[in-house]
Amino acid sequence: MTGRSEDTTEGRPQVRGVVVDLDGTVYRGTDPIPGAAAALARLRERGVAIVFCSNNPTETPAEYVERLAGVGVEVDESAVVPASTVTRDYLRDHHPDEPVYLVGSASLRAYLREAGQQLTTDPERATVFVASWDETFDYGEMQAALDCIDETTTFLGTDPDRTVPTGDGLMPGSGAILRAVAGTVDRDPDRVLGKPSSVAARAVLERLDLPPEACLVVGDRLDTDLAMGVDHGMATALVTTGVSSREDVPASDVTPDYILDSLADLPDLLEGENPGAGPG
Repeated sequence: MTGRSEDTTEGRPQVRGVVVDLDGTVYRGTDPIPGAAAALARLRERGVAIVFCSNNPTETPAEYVERLAGVGVEVDESAVVPASTVTRDYLRDHHPDEPVYLVGSASLRAYLREAGQQLTTDPERATVFVASWDETFDYGEMQAALDCIDETTTFLGTDPDRTVPTGDGLMPGSGAILRAVAGTVDRDPDRVLGKPSSVAARAVLERLDLPPEACLVVGDRLDTDLAMGVDHGMATALVTTGVSSREDVPASDVTPDYILDSLADLPDLLEGENPGAGPG
């Protein structure tokens, strides 16, 4: 996958909507990225629509609203699209009345139940198996996967993130558990939700109500954040405050349109004051 050349006017990319990642982009762990909140405020002053999209499946939009307020960013729930919501909506649309066995956090379990999804603790009864981040994941859950998943079972992952940035480094993410389950049952998942999936891309574009070519995806991961942009016709900007670095770009299948030191540099890019932000 390669990046795309963004149409410009006097050197400025013509962007009317921005999809902003959270972990590693707006904050890292509990620490805000310096200048990120001010940059988002500048974008809004320019009339740029903003949607936040995270592959973290453990928090709901309401929880993200509170968390973002804590780092100085005011946002409505409708403008937050975490993997928990992408998963909830996918199950509601495609498996509304089916029993689901979930390997996931207590918060995701409560969120799905509140949405009316039927969850079961009996793996042999479930027709859908969902693998997600779960700090209590153990041998028993791998046994449950063996008991549940056969050729007729729908096997889903909330997101592919193998690791997640924290204030102290990296921690295992949903993707690590998804790989463990897939290896146990010797079968790839039918669908992995969250970025870079088409399901997540449709969700953010619907909220922005803009065509892909008018949108820019900003994130710290080449393989998820930026891959979603490239795959679905949006411009991309890598920030080097999270997982991926400039040095990772040459070996990646994804070439960003822009590379920024931080989200704080994005307004200058859009205003044509940061001409050195290109790839490489």
